[in-house]
Amino acid sequence: MGRPLNGTEIAEIEIVVNQLYAERGINDDVNSIYERNKGKLNNGKYVIGKVKKKMPTLSDFQKKLDEREKCKELAEILIPFLRGNSLGIFDCESTIFSNEDIISFDMSEIKDEFTAAKEADWQSMCNQYREDSRSGVQKLILQYEKKIKALEAEKLRMEQMMQYEHKYEHLGYLCGIDEVGRGPLAGPVVACAVILPANHQILYLNDSKKLTAHKREELYDVILREAVAVGIGMVGPAKIDEINILQATYEAMRQAISKLKVAPQLLLNDAVTIPGVEIPQVPIIKGDAKSASIAAASIVAKVTRDRLMVEYDKTLPGYGFASNKGYGSTEHIEALKKFGPTPIHRTTFIKNFV
Repeated sequence: MGRPLNGTEIAEIEIVVNQLYAERGINDDVNSIYERNKGKLNNGKYVIGKVKKKMPTLSDFQKKLDEREKCKELAEILIPFLRGNSLGIFDCESTIFSNEDIISFDMSEIKDEFTAAKEADWQSMCNQYREDSRSGVQKLILQYEKKIKALEAEKLRMEQMMQYEHKYEHLGYLCGIDEVGRGPLAGPVVACAVILPANHQILYLNDSKKLTAHKREELYDVILREAVAVGIGMVGPAKIDEINILQATYEAMRQAISKLKVAPQLLLNDAVTIPGVEIPQVPIIKGDAKSASIAAASIVAKVTRDRLMVEYDKTLPGYGFASNKGYGSTEHIEALKKFGPTPIHRTTFIKNFV
């Protein structure tokens, strides 16, 4: 319930409402309505309109009020009245309808309001419209209550994904490390090192293979925006052939660590212990599904390599690099047999196909 309106605010409302009703072709004397109902203002009621006429919608009021700079403060007062069901409807007999007869906003408006709402506001939105008996509104509430439950479950999952971060947070900066691209026939192996803020609120971090391409891209942007530091390392096909894929993976990881703008006190690695690194390390089996930091590194490495393979597909068409990312798909192997290898193929990986 909003506070009672003062005389200046009522005068501003009268101007806006009269203009709005005039544009709709509705002849209505707001002043006389106010005079007949002013006793109810102390209860937070300010009544306008006639039952037989279509009431202005929330968006109508918002638009009119927003058009006038001097009414911006008033808009903040009036809109909560509309949303908070404290604005009744006036009939010809000077009667105030009950809350069951409050202004009904269009379903499209309510859907838009839910869509625009932040996750933190979903519950209050559901509570706000719970008394609206329309089936469409009730279905919308049910849909968002399911989203709220899913969100809470995700928060609990992410808290579990922070178990290693919480265990070692007393040491200082913790760096998650992972790689992608050890198995493909073509393209580099890419490693990533990520230092996340200790109090980050990033959700949905997981093994990159368990996420959709769209979700990976979305999280990539979030990680790069919120991370304390991100480093990328990359070793190409020629070096892989020279030193083998395991050593190339270690080299890519060392590169990633060296490119961090902040020195970590501990490395959380996906399964491996990286030789030639003085920073203490904790290898975690299936770490990209158990540590938020490693999962973040997995996602950034995957998106980085996938984007690179899409670019290779433009200059080396016919092998399907954009879709298979260099892995040995049927299309890829058939192209190898037909056209032969490209400069980005790993010679030691394709001996059985050419």
